[in-house]
Amino acid sequence: MAGVDPLLSRRPWRELPPGLAPLLRARLPELTTEMVQAIRREVRGYRQPIGSAVAQDLAEAVRLAATQFTELVEEPDGPQQHYVPRFRRLGRLEYLNGRGTEGLQAAYRIGARVACRRYVDVARQAAFPGDIAVPLSEAVLTHIHALAEESVTGFEEARAGAADEVLRARRLLAARLMERRRDPLAEPLPGLARRAAWPLPERVRCAVLPASADVSAVDEEVLRVSRGGELRLVVPDDRLLSVLEGAHAAVGPSVAPAEAWVSLHCARLARRLGRRRAEEHLAELHLLHGAPIGVLLCDQVLDPLRALPPGKAERLTDTLEALLASGGRTAPEVAAALGIHPQTARNRLRQLTALYGEKLADPAFRFDAQLALRSRSVRRSVLP
Repeated sequence: MAGVDPLLSRRPWRELPPGLAPLLRARLPELTTEMVQAIRREVRGYRQPIGSAVAQDLAEAVRLAATQFTELVEEPDGPQQHYVPRFRRLGRLEYLNGRGTEGLQAAYRIGARVACRRYVDVARQAAFPGDIAVPLSEAVLTHIHALAEESVTGFEEARAGAADEVLRARRLLAARLMERRRDPLAEPLPGLARRAAWPLPERVRCAVLPASADVSAVDEEVLRVSRGGELRLVVPDDRLLSVLEGAHAAVGPSVAPAEAWVSLHCARLARRLGRRRAEEHLAELHLLHGAPIGVLLCDQVLDPLRALPPGKAERLTDTLEALLASGGRTAPEVAAALGIHPQTARNRLRQLTALYGEKLADPAFRFDAQLALRSRSVRRSVLP
């Protein structure tokens, strides 16, 4: 491992009996599993699902480190350069994913702690001399330190080689602001904003446009990122509202930077509804977001009408909606809202009373019914 020769010049594994290597190799699966579990337990950023890329990279790194250490015990002067690119890759991945090296360094330390304890256990169970613990622990720590240095080198190489760092940082900052669940190992927003030359404002808005939209009039202070056929923008003030006129854009409400994902969520829902300013339609957006539950609530509220012929059920549903929206709950008000004769309205209201009884006067039912019917209206405006 040429990059850290001074550190490894003493090669403490030369003091270890080569016969320890096959014993360690036989226990590698259980030992590496214990190391991975300890790291996932103690380093929050590595608590990703087992099948995720982060979890797979972690498991592979631990396996490589343990395998290489076993090879060093068996053949202290054997070639090891083929491991260097693989550990530098770990540092490069941390950089490319917008994280620092702190989480990776912590993982190395935890792995070394578990390795020291468990390797010594293996040696003692095999009746090696008790004083093997000192050189074995020193060898583990020296080895882990070397690996950590290689990963830091990979991190720095990736940072030095990144083309147009400010542009990359701005894309990363835009994506980070729009994330609902933040990576705990990710670079803090203030530091990332400094690298992006984009001072964090007190309030931001997000906007969503078609990927093909012309945004040439949008200035460089607007962060942008493309996702799934959409162009998503993060804006530090209200300049965007006039620039995007006629651009088929939906603009989210003004929020604190840490809540930018909420503004994005509102903008995307507003675009589905064909609304431009999300903040003017928050109730509709809320109902649209909960549409599956709204269907259940609507089915519950309209259950008394289920046995009626479809046309009659639809007329009584409209009448119920007009009744709930009226102030005095009178037949003339309902008739005016529906554009029907007051006597027709009275007949329909009597039918509703027969179907719903005292529920029509119950504030809880009236609230549920208004919510259900409003949800139904919003859903119909989105679905064909």
